[in-house]
Amino acid sequence: MLTHALIGDEGRTIELGWQDGRRTRFHAMWLRDNALDDKTRSAGNGQRLVTILDIPRDTRIGAASIKAGALEVNFMPEGKTVSFPAQWLSANAYDRDEHRQPGWTADIVQRWTKVTMQNSVPRAGYRAAFHSRGVLREWLSSVRTYGFAVMDGLPAESGSLCKVSDLFGYIRETNYGRWFDVRAEVNPNNLAYTNLGLQAHTDNPYRDPVPTLQILSCIENTVEGGESSVVDGFAVAAALQAENPEGFRLLSCCPARFEYAGSSGVRLQAKRPMIELGPDGELICIRFNNRSLAPVVDVPFADMDAYYAAYRRFAELIEHPSFEVTFKLEAGQAFIVDNTRVMHARKAFSGTGTRWLQGCYADKDGLLSTLAAIEHSFKEAAE
Repeated sequence: MLTHALIGDEGRTIELGWQDGRRTRFHAMWLRDNALDDKTRSAGNGQRLVTILDIPRDTRIGAASIKAGALEVNFMPEGKTVSFPAQWLSANAYDRDEHRQPGWTADIVQRWTKVTMQNSVPRAGYRAAFHSRGVLREWLSSVRTYGFAVMDGLPAESGSLCKVSDLFGYIRETNYGRWFDVRAEVNPNNLAYTNLGLQAHTDNPYRDPVPTLQILSCIENTVEGGESSVVDGFAVAAALQAENPEGFRLLSCCPARFEYAGSSGVRLQAKRPMIELGPDGELICIRFNNRSLAPVVDVPFADMDAYYAAYRRFAELIEHPSFEVTFKLEAGQAFIVDNTRVMHARKAFSGTGTRWLQGCYADKDGLLSTLAAIEHSFKEAAE
């Protein structure tokens, strides 16, 4: 609850006091730009109806008061009065001095290792998720929080992975098609269908932007071995940063290059760091794929030894058993990974039988949008 509003700096700022003792400051220009009235924002979709150039350069707060738990502000020279709910001001306060560890994402993202996740892999049944918004909410929330989740009870047939993406968004079609087969047989007559294990990796780092979600669905799996595994790239990056800050800096500041030219008419290339940080130091993406790494030519000669040492150590940590969570997909099961964070791998397999998976890509914005809409509807229903 707001207790007072004090205008300062000749109307360019305002300080708000809260019942819990907090004090937060806002700039007049920021408040005017974010005004909630129907002349500034569309009531239908919340988008702005004005540009920054429509707001006077010399915008000031002429008067301010607290009415019915909201802040009422009169902006000069427009003479425009706008009301800001206290809850909205608190949620969007930017004047805060709590410690922020640089380089990591928001609190909703939880890093994990084998110890914390092996026996609590997030999962849901397809029918339950399809019919219950509550079940779907929990499953989508797990993907947002942990970067992966398993889904049970899908039809064990070609194309069923589309049912997973339909729960929250759309398939991102690529040169591989709407989906692609990962069909591996023991003693294959085509080397493309190998039974060898695959190192933990993110998919398609040679695309810009990369597909942010990948779904792998199992149609048949009667081989011995062939377990799937996932590794939290954020947790591994944190371990590398704690152990070797300079190595972390090199992998996050120096771009790597990735390329793919395996199909006729397709030549994909991207230039991005293996560990990508946002402007404020937030960790936003991991790109790691030894098969698609092109020659690294953007690292200074003096730093190349240290860069490769950091790359090797990053790879060693990625393959360390303490970071790996494993599970075996059975027919009718699928898993989804945040391809900007979680690496996936496959164990080698032998014996007799067939392992047939299908994969497709989707985008995280659709998943997060659907989740946010469900959470909003739950919040409205509770009020």
